Amino acid sequence: MQALQGLDLAVAEGEMTALVGASGSGKSTLLGILAGLDVPTAGRARVAGHDLLAMGRRERLAYRRRTVGFVWQQAARNLLPYLTALENVALPMAYARTPRRERPGRAADLLDALGVGDCAHRRPAELSGGEQQRVAVAVAAANRPRVLLADEPTGELDTASGEQVFAALRRANGELGATVLVVTHDPLVSRQVRRTVQIRDGRTAAETLRDGELTAAEYAVLDRVGRLQLPREYVERYGLRRRVRLTAEPDHVGVWRAGGQPGEAHDAGRTHDAGEAHDEGEDA
Repeated sequence: MQALQGLDLAVAEGEMTALVGASGSGKSTLLGILAGLDVPTAGRARVAGHDLLAMGRRERLAYRRRTVGFVWQQAARNLLPYLTALENVALPMAYARTPRRERPGRAADLLDALGVGDCAHRRPAELSGGEQQRVAVAVAAANRPRVLLADEPTGELDTASGEQVFAALRRANGELGATVLVVTHDPLVSRQVRRTVQIRDGRTAAETLRDGELTAAEYAVLDRVGRLQLPREYVERYGLRRRVRLTAEPDHVGVWRAGGQPGEAHDAGRTHDAGEAHDEGEDA
């Protein structure tokens, strides 16, 4: 069984992107591949110049230590309970062979930058859930990764705590320079980024691009071989089954229910204009 099939996604360096989709859509599988935790069996996967299908064991280990940082949904997976916040952040630096004398200062600076400097000498059990996750972001950013991945980082938090964690991710993106990809089911989180990518059945199905808080445009995604997933609500509304009929219009492509004819009333067959489904070039 293929968890991802026909998935086509590019994230530009320095971008902060949210990835959304129903349970089982392939979000966490994709994140596991990008983190170097799972090895894809086919296709192409490249992160910061690394070919994830061609890496050997040592290269993959170095990749996980230096190129990517990861934040899990469960705080217990992010932090060692017997270490303080400062010690948790400093620990990955040892794996990257950062000089010992530099680690405490760098760890303290990271905690300050992410708004949890006052938690430096407290252990995870002494922290709130939101504080634990902000410390986890600092741990993920400890070795200055080029890419920071977060799997439902606010899934177990209330709204206020979730906003603080997301603010920490934005700082990691804006101030620390990491490209950030966040998997989330929380629409409030996905609205805080410029680009939201929806995955359905292992494929990129749609993107929402935002210009400010109130202006958003939704696009269906046209992949490199011309495949397009129609939004499910359109499929159901117009009774589309197995085959659809396409017509070339002057400035768009018409999509019709099988048996529908151009020129019929709108509710008898015409669905939507798909000609400019995606105009973001390599982001498709």
